[in-house]
Amino acid sequence: MHECPRCFWLSEHGEWKRPAGIFPSLPSGMDSVLKKHFDTFMEKGKLPPELCDNAECKNFKLFDDKELLKEWRNSRKGLWYEDKDGNVLHGGIDNMLVNKANGKFIVLDYKTRGFPLKEDTHEYYQSQLNIYAWLLEKLGYKTENYAYLLFYYPKEVAETGEVIFDNVLKKMAISKEDAEKLFKDALKLLNGSCPKQTCEWCEGVKGND
Repeated sequence: MHECPRCFWLSEHGEWKRPAGIFPSLPSGMDSVLKKHFDTFMEKGKLPPELCDNAECKNFKLFDDKELLKEWRNSRKGLWYEDKDGNVLHGGIDNMLVNKANGKFIVLDYKTRGFPLKEDTHEYYQSQLNIYAWLLEKLGYKTENYAYLLFYYPKEVAETGEVIFDNVLKKMAISKEDAEKLFKDALKLLNGSCPKQTCEWCEGVKGND
């Protein structure tokens, strides 16, 4: 929607989709491995070293309702909100922390990169974190006004052949109000006519005006 409202409109109305590029399998594989890694520590009632070495996380624990977490990780039916008009917004989280002091949830999302972070890398995921927190609130859960991104990127190859990854934890302020506004803006756009302005992808595609 941010890149091209017309592409978004055409896609959500089932008229056309941007051609999909080749999706690299490494991030998907890393995602699966990381979830198992974190679940192992969750079952022990501990935090993994990526978090327990960070002073900010000393009062946190991993969310330990395994069945609910499994459901929420499903991107097709995980965190699910439907408004009174039947409009739906949903998404799947990676993990969740719980503040032991007040029981509030803190979204934790993993990211795999090929290179160290740039100064603004984390900012590209602001809307994603906002939406996750907003969906949790809609489901009746209280969340903190911040979330975490945990980035992994390759550092070196050991003499024994193992690839060593480095990691960086980024704390981000979140806005549930911005998430709700984004949802309403999307509905307003979709309920209107197909936008006229095109991009390099949708140029020449006929929309339903």
